Amino acid sequence: MSSLPHAPSGFQITLQPSGRAFEAAAGETILAAGIRSGINLPYGCKDGACGSCKCKKLSGSVSHGAHQDKALSSDEEAQGFVLTCCATANSAVVLESRLVTPEGAFPIKKMPTRVSLIEKKSPDVMRLLLQLPASEAFQYHAGQYIEFMLQGGLRRSYSMANAPHTLAAGTGLELHIRHMPGGKFTDLVFGSMKLRDILRIEGPYGSFYLREAGDKPIILLASGTGFAPIKALIEQLELAGSSRSATLYWGGRRPLDLYMDDWVRAKLPDMPTLRYVPVVSDALPEDGWHGRTGFVHQAVLQDFPDLSGHQVYACGAPIVVDSARRDYLSAGLPEDEFFADAFTSEADKAPVSSRFHL
Repeated sequence: MSSLPHAPSGFQITLQPSGRAFEAAAGETILAAGIRSGINLPYGCKDGACGSCKCKKLSGSVSHGAHQDKALSSDEEAQGFVLTCCATANSAVVLESRLVTPEGAFPIKKMPTRVSLIEKKSPDVMRLLLQLPASEAFQYHAGQYIEFMLQGGLRRSYSMANAPHTLAAGTGLELHIRHMPGGKFTDLVFGSMKLRDILRIEGPYGSFYLREAGDKPIILLASGTGFAPIKALIEQLELAGSSRSATLYWGGRRPLDLYMDDWVRAKLPDMPTLRYVPVVSDALPEDGWHGRTGFVHQAVLQDFPDLSGHQVYACGAPIVVDSARRDYLSAGLPEDEFFADAFTSEADKAPVSSRFHL
């Protein structure tokens, strides 16, 4: 197709039911080729760990690179399912895959950023603000993420914790970084990083963003620093003056893991359709916790045993997201109304490459 960037010695990838087509170069993953061609396929980690990009192969042949069985089992692969983030085409391929946004993908850019704030929100969570170059516009959807480009070709990915319209105030990109001892990036953040340091980023990436069409009530599910993109969604709802009912369930092991609890509570008076349910799983007596306890995804089912009329946005630890997907679909949630971003670490992804939080 003449309108697409040149990809030598490749194969055509066709998407149904949209009919959109693009070319994947030899050895190039289908997802990477789609992103390069401006085709916004669903995806999350890009590393074969989360399963967000899984779709049905209608015809053609692909080869899969390293991936986790929970993202694509051998049975699913035998049935013709494909992970576009780690599948390369061996022939022309036709896939059944929805496109995730009608307005198309924002351009992916590489740029330097300057650290303008380092604020400790809890013993193991840091809030960073990154100042963007004044000469270059950066567009993204609330809920998307950026990748830090580190020495040695390493990359680490974090979701923006602020909605795009907040950039107009000049505060820059907000990120919430949890310390993972031994992590090449998080050790830097919690150790030697200082104000005015320069960090190179690339983005935006991801298909986790607010679907504003319709009036279904929204469940916002966050565990730990999975709150970061959920915070951006809340800001987007506030900007839109949304009248949709939205309930935030934020879970942590102990109360201090709800590191911006005060921010959420301050939003409630100005957002009458927003409800907040904090959930703590392992409170100690000295915490003085008198709120909800247990697993955060189960708290949703206690309040909403029938999810058939809802829309869910889930972000956080893979075990929380995976459990929520399974249990919410059993509670009647339509599969296409569950939107998720699993924050996976090096340990979560072994033996595949890393995304998120190390």
